[in-house]
Amino acid sequence: MPISTAPRLLTALLLAIALSACAARYQTPTAMGGDDDDAVCQGRGYASGSPEYVACRKDRDVQRNAAVAHSDRRQRDLGEYMLNHPDRP
Repeated sequence: MPISTAPRLLTALLLAIALSACAARYQTPTAMGGDDDDAVCQGRGYASGSPEYVACRKDRDVQRNAAVAHSDRRQRDLGEYMLNHPDRP
């Protein structure tokens, strides 16, 4: 490998690492624990397709959506605070 190729590869690697951090933004919130909804609801003793199972899955969806909305709201509030208070870190 020529010497001039090494800095380019290092730059490309660092850029790839930086961009991969941006891709992780829209993953499931950690508040949900990353559990499989099906496994959790069946673990509670609900048979697949029963009304209790359907309610369990809906509750998990509501909790997940609320966590995502809360996270987005906090991020937006932080951005607005930083725009309105540029003198404070």
